[in-house]
Amino acid sequence: VCVCVCVCVCVCVCESVLCLTALYCPLQDSSMSYSHVRSMVDFAMAMMSSLENFNTHSFSNYKLRIGVNHGPVIAGVIGAHKPQYDIWGNTVNVASRMDSTGILDRIQVTEETAEVLKSLGYSLTLRGVITVKGKGELTTYFINTEN
Repeated sequence: VCVCVCVCVCVCVCESVLCLTALYCPLQDSSMSYSHVRSMVDFAMAMMSSLENFNTHSFSNYKLRIGVNHGPVIAGVIGAHKPQYDIWGNTVNVASRMDSTGILDRIQVTEETAEVLKSLGYSLTLRGVITVKGKGELTTYFINTEN
């Protein structure tokens, strides 16, 4: 039995949005233990599709650049005068780097996340090794978003 899987917006700063999803699955059966990764990637792909539809109907040319990572985080409410829910940790930092080093109209993921996505049936393309501030060299992949 698994508890709710949903995607929510956690933090908005300028043009960046940090989204998170979670899954608590006591059985941790391999087919269910990464449902939260599937939810996040499906959400990212839906955002790209929605923006493409918006651009078509409004004669605009907005673009998204998305980075995805998965792993443990620290979460909580911070601030005495303006309390705010936020998340911290290496997982968040690497997700941010996947975004900042990414390419417009692509979803970039770490090698570890790529392995999970491959096991879930997603198609990915190796981007290669990139230099990531604070992490050194990381192998990254792009999710193939075309049907």
